[in-house]
Amino acid sequence: MAGYNTLSKEQLNEELVKLKEEYAKILESDISLDMSRGKPGEDQLNLSMGMMNVLDGNSDYKTTVGFDCRNYGLLDGIPEAKQMMADIMEVSPENVIVFGNASLNIMYDTVSRSFTHGVLGETPWCKLDKVKWLCPVPGYDRHFSITEFFGVEMINVPMNEDGPDMDMVEKLVSEDEAIKGIWCVPKYANPTGVAYSDEVVRRFAALKPAAKDFRIFWDNAYAIHHLYEDESKQEKILNILEECEKAGNPDMVYEFASTSKVSFPGSGVAAMATSKANIAFIKKQMGIQTIGYDKINQLRHVKFFKDFDGVKAHMMKHAALLRPKFDAVLSMLDKELKDAEIAAWTKPQGGYFISLDVMEGCAKKVVSMCKDAGMILTGAGATYPYGKDPKDSNIRIAPSYATPEDLVKASKILIVCTKIATIEKMLEA
Repeated sequence: MAGYNTLSKEQLNEELVKLKEEYAKILESDISLDMSRGKPGEDQLNLSMGMMNVLDGNSDYKTTVGFDCRNYGLLDGIPEAKQMMADIMEVSPENVIVFGNASLNIMYDTVSRSFTHGVLGETPWCKLDKVKWLCPVPGYDRHFSITEFFGVEMINVPMNEDGPDMDMVEKLVSEDEAIKGIWCVPKYANPTGVAYSDEVVRRFAALKPAAKDFRIFWDNAYAIHHLYEDESKQEKILNILEECEKAGNPDMVYEFASTSKVSFPGSGVAAMATSKANIAFIKKQMGIQTIGYDKINQLRHVKFFKDFDGVKAHMMKHAALLRPKFDAVLSMLDKELKDAEIAAWTKPQGGYFISLDVMEGCAKKVVSMCKDAGMILTGAGATYPYGKDPKDSNIRIAPSYATPEDLVKASKILIVCTKIATIEKMLEA
């Protein structure tokens, strides 16, 4: 079919009748599908089951420095785990603190500490009249939930094909001392799949914020989550810690990563990389909060993966399972929506999501119709602060959990709902 904008109202109405008949059949099919969150599928979880057997009653629980992982101590993580997480983030182990099982928890704690005790001696944020935050959009809903929870005023920053609108970022942070941070997913961004260009990373590192305690929250969650073994198809980004050091802003960034979608979500290893000054400040507060995180879990991960080459090989097994799932969705969108010219979507080289933009004013309707048909998507608006997409157009697709076969069915439902919502919107005009 030609683009919908070339059809007459009569032709649109004819198409709408056919689509509603198709939707009625879908409603009768008793379908139950979930594409709401970026959860690894069971086949991916099975890849790490060998980790359950690397430690037993006869295992050596000591680290390379002779520390017994069964006991108290090593606040910032065992040396082997620090090395593993440093390799994932491409930084030095001396710049790494290994925490618990989730990077989201570290980000929450980091914001919380900033509110109660400030940042490197600056005024605690809880004592300020206003705290503001920059939020590249569309973005990660759980990031926005953290800053909303603390009452932070969030400011939308548009995402371009190479990262956030840096003209806007530079202007805002230089003019407003109340702006204390920005959320970033620099590689295979959630949900667009964008990787920040060298220019964007360098401009971040060279920021001149009005606030001395401004921090870049660099959530490098998908640093090694490629979909292709071919290195030419794997996105590469500059090292933000190195660039900040070069630019004379060594303390300005916190980088986060975890093995949540490498090994087991909820049972992985998470870490932060930052400057030595930031680490010393954070460790003083950590020493009050905990004597140390789960070192046996850290040891289990190290013994299973052995080294960074082992991690990379493991991730190629993930890629082999994920790639057909992404292909199933993308091929359906290309086949059914490309000619209609009523939507746009990303084609990521890695990560866990596809970002779909439908006609303005249609996203909530599409998501609601899909839900009625038995397919759950992330709520419309979730990719924006406060759950408010000003254009009501963005939908996040998470292909990882379902099978490729189910994803074809799910994509068909999404496509039918998108077409119906679009035509109805066009006929209202």
